[in-house]
Amino acid sequence: MSIAGGLPRAVERARAAHCDTLQVFTKSSGQWRARPLPDGEIAEFRRLSEELDVRPVIAHASYLINLAAPDDTLRRRSGAALGDELDRAEALGLLGVVLHPGSYTTTTEEEGLARIANGIAGVLAARPDQQTLLLLEHTAGQGTNLGHTFEQLGTIITEVERAGTATRIGVCLDTCHLLAAGYDLGSDAGYADTMRQLDACVGLDRLRALHLNDSKTPLGSRVDRHTHIGSGHVGLSAFRRLLTDPRLEALPMVLETPKARSARTAEIEPDPMDLENLRTLRDLMEAEG
Repeated sequence: MSIAGGLPRAVERARAAHCDTLQVFTKSSGQWRARPLPDGEIAEFRRLSEELDVRPVIAHASYLINLAAPDDTLRRRSGAALGDELDRAEALGLLGVVLHPGSYTTTTEEEGLARIANGIAGVLAARPDQQTLLLLEHTAGQGTNLGHTFEQLGTIITEVERAGTATRIGVCLDTCHLLAAGYDLGSDAGYADTMRQLDACVGLDRLRALHLNDSKTPLGSRVDRHTHIGSGHVGLSAFRRLLTDPRLEALPMVLETPKARSARTAEIEPDPMDLENLRTLRDLMEAEG
């Protein structure tokens, strides 16, 4: 949801759309600089989240962050920005911060994974008393983006575990990204195999959030293009499996599908495309029930 008008307005927008959970950017997704969060805004956000029963809430980190960058200056700046994202989320009482692991650019996958793990370990070690989780998002695998296999996510987590800070790391799966990366959710066998691989490489206990998006591109395309539920290649059967899997029923599930209006709108009124996508998903749950 848009944070136009302040973070508390995002909670009101979520409740107006009959949402039970919410994802926000706590700052501009395309800028390094972040405005300080006033104490009053933090207090109102926490109050509304509880009073309107929109929780848990998660944040998405800035797209500029790249802990895998070989450039030392960019990597240090990314670490500082991630730390700020976690500090803001902790102040707001959020469950976690969703992070794209990073891109290795001109180096190798192995070197990129090592840099990510080292960066995460340093950021978390500097914040030993925080409760907010860092949620590594599984990616579609475009270009040199890392995190598109469960093995890569497992490698990062294992390396951070050696530093003693992995208890605050979770994983966020995205249905569009899974399909684009080659994980077939479209059949009972494919879904079961995907969950088996996730458990073997990462652990189902680390799965803490889901992004529900259909994909404009087909299985294994490695291209990240979100579209509306039921109008892409993921397929309604895949969403039905996710929504009715008892292992996932307590997890926050968030739509990142296209909206009919600009994300900068100051309106509280629900976006009609959000309502349509939510209706489609809830119909799948009710049909199964």
